[in-house]
Amino acid sequence: MKITVSGEVKEYKDGTTLKELVAAEKVETPEYVTGSVNDELYSARDFEGIVLKDGDVIEFLYFMGGGSYNGIY
Repeated sequence: MKITVSGEVKEYKDGTTLKELVAAEKVETPEYVTGSVNDELYSARDFEGIVLKDGDVIEFLYFMGGGSYNGIY
């Protein structure tokens, strides 16, 4: 099947799960990544149950907190 991963069309075997894709794509810190499949968000704990289909569009997202307080509002 052909899927789009982070903007690049790639070939993967039918039945590939999102968890398998994360491993194959060597995603850094997979426990902290959120997967977007066709604009629907999934947390890492759900990846094993998400079976990808031909034409799917997948993005890997990292949500980060941060910033600094400088005393000015």
